Amino acid sequence: MKKTVISSLIGLAFASPAFSAETIELDEVTVKANRFEHKDTEATYASEIHTASQIAASGASTLYDYLAQQTSLNVLSNFGNKATPSINLRGFGGENGHQNVVITVDGQRLNNIDGSAQLLAGIPIGNIERIEISKGSGSVIYGDGATAGAIQIYTKAKTGVTISTSWGNFGQKDHYASAGFSEQYIDLSVNLAHDSHDGFSKKDETGHKDAFTSTSQNAKLKIKPTEYLRFFAEGTSSRNDIRYVNYLTQAEFDANPRQLTQRPFSQTYTHQSLDTDQWQLGAEYDITEKLRVSATHFREDKLSDFVNFFNQMHYDYETDELNLHYDADNWSVVTGAQLADGSRRTSSNTTSKDNRAYFASAEYRPDSIDGLTLSAGARSEKVHYKFQPVSGADLRDSKHLSAWDIGANYRLSQTTSVFANYNRASQAPDIDRFFTTDFLSGVTSFNGFIKPARVKTFNLGLNHTVSNNRLRINTFYTKLDNEIYLYQDPSIFLFKNTNIDKSHKYGVEIQDYYDFSDTLSASLIYNYTRAKIDRENDGGGAYNGKDLPGVPKHTVVANLNWKFLDHAMLNLNHTWRSQAYAYNDFANNFDQRQKHYGTTNLALHYQYRNLDFSAAINNLFGHENSIQVADDAIYPVDFVRTWRFGVKADF
Repeated sequence: MKKTVISSLIGLAFASPAFSAETIELDEVTVKANRFEHKDTEATYASEIHTASQIAASGASTLYDYLAQQTSLNVLSNFGNKATPSINLRGFGGENGHQNVVITVDGQRLNNIDGSAQLLAGIPIGNIERIEISKGSGSVIYGDGATAGAIQIYTKAKTGVTISTSWGNFGQKDHYASAGFSEQYIDLSVNLAHDSHDGFSKKDETGHKDAFTSTSQNAKLKIKPTEYLRFFAEGTSSRNDIRYVNYLTQAEFDANPRQLTQRPFSQTYTHQSLDTDQWQLGAEYDITEKLRVSATHFREDKLSDFVNFFNQMHYDYETDELNLHYDADNWSVVTGAQLADGSRRTSSNTTSKDNRAYFASAEYRPDSIDGLTLSAGARSEKVHYKFQPVSGADLRDSKHLSAWDIGANYRLSQTTSVFANYNRASQAPDIDRFFTTDFLSGVTSFNGFIKPARVKTFNLGLNHTVSNNRLRINTFYTKLDNEIYLYQDPSIFLFKNTNIDKSHKYGVEIQDYYDFSDTLSASLIYNYTRAKIDRENDGGGAYNGKDLPGVPKHTVVANLNWKFLDHAMLNLNHTWRSQAYAYNDFANNFDQRQKHYGTTNLALHYQYRNLDFSAAINNLFGHENSIQVADDAIYPVDFVRTWRFGVKADF
């Protein structure tokens, strides 16, 4: 593994002074995932922070590229779809991992009530202020589905004007424009973005490639009529057109991963139109100097249309959240209620999943013990399901979820702190798993096999920060009851959503950011993860003691930054993940395995006055990455070398 990484770390890149060696942010990093803002070295949970300057220095043109190449997350194109990628955090697997992490943008939840992954394509990377990844924690605040953790994305409150454009091979086009101002009583920012490519694989029988187009618009408004009162609003509209590649056999992939499969019934790429409109309205009021109340209403209307299959799905999401914050000298409390209603409407039925949750969380810093922070929180959540067919009887049911979290952080010295955290989380089945349809009779009923997953995670970590080095080491152990998955019986071609009775996961996570000098810096992220099945009755004992498929043991993300001129810097990134079992290989006995993932990426920026000229190469060595679903079922992903040239102007 080390030889592979070292041999691939060859190349050059440039960055502007804004992307100086200080990009690794050694001065101070804050976290606020648990609604309490403080230094990350004082947090009682494991976290990973990515700032706007780190994102800019990476040269990534999309959020997908940044998450896949620059973070500890195992992110892959979702069977050819980068708009809603697969996300594996802490060993929950490439196929189901996205359902075990909650993703929010400015507090608005992106998770769906069915099995579809979160839509990330509508978030322009140039509009991101910071990304915070909470690992093995977050269930008290984010609730249902935060079993592996949570990802919070915060967008910019723009001042001034920025315009950028880039063009590349395979018809790549990336355009972005933003403008905003901040005055005493009002902050306003707007942005427009376009991202597209003409496709990387050969044309199908209709003459189309696996092309992709995404356009989005966003506006943020904050009104501050008094020192104590703030109103805010945000709206986002995103339009996405996606064509998915089909799977190839091993021989086809080895011969040419760009080719169209030779299977007679797979000569047309899957075509999806995915449109969403999101908005939020809210207010904050400082009742006293220490007591603050906030209320927010979120709304999302989404349309997913699989054109080939004449399958339209309309999603309606509506959430109300009320929070009360209290901050004293040595302790802080936040308590609140979250009421979320979600529905999916098709031509034959409307299916809904509604969540009602109440939570409280607190941090305490005792005067008697300098450098100690204690935290605790609890959440109660009720999930209501409803299936309403166009004709026939309604089906209704409900499940109860609970979550709690305790943690501690102790500062051993000015440079070193340790933390420990114990978290309980739950995942309720999505509507695709909870209701099952007999396709011969057309009858829909409850899936009696499915239970909510119950997850307990213990985290232990160390932070060490000096003037030129920031080191964080985490270890974790996760115990699961009823982990949710899709069981397949190959002997009779049976598919069944059910639970893994008992399973566990454990690992080590290392993040290190190092300044060699004012002009040279480097960073390294390394994860070792094991995900084991202890007992699963549906497999007849064949899965017991096996590895969960789709989980690589090793992940390495390495970056090198060299500011060799006042107006130029070299940046080099390499991401490597080890082999894993194919997605459906729960018995670990398939002939073919998921091959290792590798990509080496260069970014080239040069600053002249207010202009930033850029060039970037992704997958420099053309490593042919893929997703292995089963023997002779391989989806090509990130398998070509791409390049782009661009320019950005700030006014």
